[in-house]
Amino acid sequence: MIDTIYIEEALKDHPRTHAIIKRLRPTHIISIERYSEIFNRKKQNFRIQKRNPALILAQKNNRLVLPTPEGYGISTQKNYYFSHMLNCLYDCRYCFLQGMYSSAHYLLFVNFEDFTHEIEMTIQQENEPVTFFTGYDCDSLALENVTHFAHEFLPLFARHPEHLFELRTKSINIKSLLQTEALKNVVVAFSLNPNTVINALEHKAPSAEQRLKAMLDLANHGWPIGLRFDPLIDHIDYQKNYSTFFKQIESTIPEASIHSVSIGPVRFPAEMYAKIAQLYPQEKLFASGLKKRGQMVSYTQEREQELTFFARTQLGRWISDHKFFTCLPEAA
Repeated sequence: MIDTIYIEEALKDHPRTHAIIKRLRPTHIISIERYSEIFNRKKQNFRIQKRNPALILAQKNNRLVLPTPEGYGISTQKNYYFSHMLNCLYDCRYCFLQGMYSSAHYLLFVNFEDFTHEIEMTIQQENEPVTFFTGYDCDSLALENVTHFAHEFLPLFARHPEHLFELRTKSINIKSLLQTEALKNVVVAFSLNPNTVINALEHKAPSAEQRLKAMLDLANHGWPIGLRFDPLIDHIDYQKNYSTFFKQIESTIPEASIHSVSIGPVRFPAEMYAKIAQLYPQEKLFASGLKKRGQMVSYTQEREQELTFFARTQLGRWISDHKFFTCLPEAA
């Protein structure tokens, strides 16, 4: 899957580095001084790199834990996120990462112990429950076989049961969670869309049925499940397709296992949208329906409201009101 690994010189003897090399057995191992010489290199072609990304093992030295963007959160007033990795196994056409980074290589920060320390420092500084999100700049579980991220961080989450942690994913790579006693303060949150959207826009990602099966297995094991309809995608027959999909979820996942539901139509910062649209000039998602509104590109306000109201009404037939959250930062 990954045949080339770049390793920062300072990390060549790190135990996690050795463990990852042993798992992957790459064809090429290349020593570098700092990850920026590869990841931030100018005039890279994201689309070509995406065909066969390399893995970069690096150390993150600052800003390990950050406040979430405005409008992003569930349950608590204080929300933070941390990114142990940048870029994703999947190739979703709407993903903001391809407009943010010039490189498609996977960048893994192996100094998990420093993330753990900063998370615990953040907890000590707050005098109220906090929510921490992972999967904002990557998929939390898609490369679990390589990173062992969830396996290594679950003990941290277990030590702080009064605080909430979200693992955001599209992945069915849930073995490490099924081998661990479920934690009530860890929400396994699945990004969801009907197969019509997945087939058109979420390349390499598991099908709706595969995600539902993984969600059910986790629910039966005791893990709280998050439903993340973010982004909602407008398309022909969207009401029929989403309605059918919502009924699939209702018939598969017990309401009692659902921790929270978030809903948010697709949106892009204007500058990021321009970069992504340039990558896919023939992509229908970018060819119609999206308009510049202030500093964002999105559907019209009326269309956003229509999409959100439809999803909220359909899901509200069987999911309790207090479980809903809207992921909708200001467009203007």
